[in-house]
Amino acid sequence: MSETLPRLEGYQSSPCNLCPRDCGALRGKGKAGYCLADERIFVARASLHMWEEPCISGETGSGTVFFSGCSLRCVYCQNYEIAAARKGKEVTVEELSDLFLSLQEKGAANINLVTPDHYAPPVVEAVCRAKARGLKVPVVYNCSGYAKAGLIRRLRGIVDIFLADFKYMEAELAERFSSAPDYPQVAKKALAAMAETAGEPFFDEKGMMKRGVIVRHLLLPGHKKNAKAVIRYVHETYGDRVYLSLMNQYTPMEQLADREGCGELRRRVTRREYEAVVDYALSLGVKNAFIQEGETAKESFIPDFEQGGIL
Repeated sequence: MSETLPRLEGYQSSPCNLCPRDCGALRGKGKAGYCLADERIFVARASLHMWEEPCISGETGSGTVFFSGCSLRCVYCQNYEIAAARKGKEVTVEELSDLFLSLQEKGAANINLVTPDHYAPPVVEAVCRAKARGLKVPVVYNCSGYAKAGLIRRLRGIVDIFLADFKYMEAELAERFSSAPDYPQVAKKALAAMAETAGEPFFDEKGMMKRGVIVRHLLLPGHKKNAKAVIRYVHETYGDRVYLSLMNQYTPMEQLADREGCGELRRRVTRREYEAVVDYALSLGVKNAFIQEGETAKESFIPDFEQGGIL
């Protein structure tokens, strides 16, 4: 571990300062942070995943590793089971490194770290160990966008692709749905660090991304204004350097049934809402964007978190 620690100098899990919440939990003493994780690493699923953007999944699938717990924990989360740390198997750093190499052997186009922020130090160590043992495919940092810019910059040379959400430009929505009113400011700084760390986007001859940044925005029902503000900010700030992924797959989850202040989230996004957002992106001149077609707002698009693929 000593070889990788300097990369994350100043960032630690006990007292925890890994995410913008700075909860200070003594995770090393078994105390869970806001993310619901202590010092142990829990993985809910590790498998080839075909449902990412085409330049990430390709024909062979993205080697996704879903980590349990989350520092954001949105009320509408599609992966609620693991965000609430209700699913997952404990793994060691060495076992995590083995998982990465196993996914590469199965033909994974990349290693896709899903919600890794709160495990950053051991995840970095596991990636470094795997690279020393022959990991060659790109590493994808798949996160909520609610991340510390300083930590992101320390991932240079470890992470090749950032696949990040940009959920809110409206602080009121960020507070109501994610208890994070500072999300817009944090996400802007994090995205700037991602663009700086990854550099110019690069694709191979098959159209697979090898380096770069993709910003995802999940359209929430009734919130076209927020979506348009996100699109405008990303496009006006980064132009073609950052790819957009506009998602219509919002799925109302059971945990919203009795939750106050979330009435509009109990339905799916309409075709008219989504088309209006896509048309807006086109009107701005957005060229590098992924859009979803057909019926994606259904539970079959939510992975089975019964510890698939975990050693």
